Amino acid sequence: MIFASSDEKNAPVRFNEKPYRGKIEVFANTHGAVTVVNVIGLEDYVKGVVPNELSYPALEALKAQAIAARTYALKNRGQFASEGFDLLPTTRSQVYRGLSSETPLTTRAVDETRGIIATYNGEPINALYTSTCGGRTEDAGNIFNGDIPYLRGRECAVEGKAAFAPFTVRSSRELMEIKDERDLVYARDAALLAVNGFKLPDDKISSSWLASHVSESEARDWLSVVAALAHNPAVKVTDDPAKPPQFSTALVAALFGDSRADTLLNSADADYLLSFRDGQDVPTANRADVAMLVRDGALSLFPDATLRPKESLSRARALHAIARTLEAKSLLGLQKGTSRPAASGVMMLRSNKGKDLPVAVSKEAFLFREFGGDLYQTKSLAMVGGEPVVFHVSSRGEVDYLQVSPAANGAAADRFSSLTNWLAQMSLRTVQLRLSRSVRGIGAITDLRIAKQGTSRRVIDLEVVGTQGVAHIRGGRIRSALGLKEQLFVIDRTLDENNRVASFTFTGRGWGHGVGMCQFGAYGLAKQGLNVEQILKTYYTGIELTNLY
Repeated sequence: MIFASSDEKNAPVRFNEKPYRGKIEVFANTHGAVTVVNVIGLEDYVKGVVPNELSYPALEALKAQAIAARTYALKNRGQFASEGFDLLPTTRSQVYRGLSSETPLTTRAVDETRGIIATYNGEPINALYTSTCGGRTEDAGNIFNGDIPYLRGRECAVEGKAAFAPFTVRSSRELMEIKDERDLVYARDAALLAVNGFKLPDDKISSSWLASHVSESEARDWLSVVAALAHNPAVKVTDDPAKPPQFSTALVAALFGDSRADTLLNSADADYLLSFRDGQDVPTANRADVAMLVRDGALSLFPDATLRPKESLSRARALHAIARTLEAKSLLGLQKGTSRPAASGVMMLRSNKGKDLPVAVSKEAFLFREFGGDLYQTKSLAMVGGEPVVFHVSSRGEVDYLQVSPAANGAAADRFSSLTNWLAQMSLRTVQLRLSRSVRGIGAITDLRIAKQGTSRRVIDLEVVGTQGVAHIRGGRIRSALGLKEQLFVIDRTLDENNRVASFTFTGRGWGHGVGMCQFGAYGLAKQGLNVEQILKTYYTGIELTNLY
């Protein structure tokens, strides 16, 4: 296309049945073919670019894209002057599809930034941008030829702790005093039962309280709540309800309202399941119930493989048996979902139908966060979106129990992209074919080695080892030569029976060249509350926004 001196106000023209602003010029080129050019004003051009370069509905991100697209067009105007036009409508320049691709929101972003460009030392910048940067952008000099001061590697995130402040959910509830690692699971059990009506201490639950024997009155009260949750009649608890055999029988009755274990397990089954050191001490009347709970993991043994059926249960073991069985029957009222970014104590959940549902978190909620596979109670949770969550809603409609696992795509601003993380596997033969044009004279390729990384840890020097020598591929050529989405990757190798490399696995992040503004990152920052100027200055070092007209 060619940029006219001002915006065209005429009715749109059509080419291949698609409408375009401005006018169409057609002429024969030096290749013996015909060149079709859309002559258009800068603002109208940007309106046809923004929806094709960034389509996510966040106004400030779209404004950033509009300014970047306008600046890029201005900086690169005349790039193809010898061929009779300024820019191509493809990724070689910017993707432009004319009037039919425009949307009300992207047009609004263009109109609200009309005439604004990004400048460095008073000059328009070469406003490069990339789809998904993988959490960090790279210095331009490491990908293209020559350093550019405003195209430096940057973190794709708000700096410091402020990055998580808008997404933090907090609770005033005191933390349990957990001193022993094995009590972590019991802390969760206690929290789940507390929000389901079980009488637990008003003051702190501690490892010492959990380790103490459950009293007969506590056991009776807890078993009554189990029966109520299961909609069964109150259980007639026999003597010694705090001891494993009698407790097990009462729990099964409260939960199922029948003699389920005795019906489904015969004597041989029970003897087989109770073949631990003191299994013979379990009375005949309780053997099937104990066997079922042990089989299902609800009733646990001591480290010496004993149950100690003649001793009272600890509170921890009793609570765990109750919580495990209730959860298995879906009687704890737990719901699952995927979080969207939280704000001001309001958590957004993505439902199965793809809708975002706001859910208020109680100021006294039990909050649990997964670290390394274990759940730990916390007083605050940072939820950036995408975290798998398990939660319980109180009768007041507030979340009073919230369990959060880390989001698979982490916390970088570009985490909303499906290409934040990727995997590519390639046989040695495929690597040989793909690199045949880039490296010659080294014989058959035997290995690939990362010789140098850039500021963002991108591979900027790839050493190619052959049977007759070594070659190097450097800069942005690495991605295109290998046919990978990005060059922010690590390499794993699979060896054959002769201990030679047979294939490579590239584990990487991002999509694109990795320089300048990250488009998905811009969207993530906008969702985080940053405005257009803050977004652009996150990615372009030392720039200013300047009104061109």
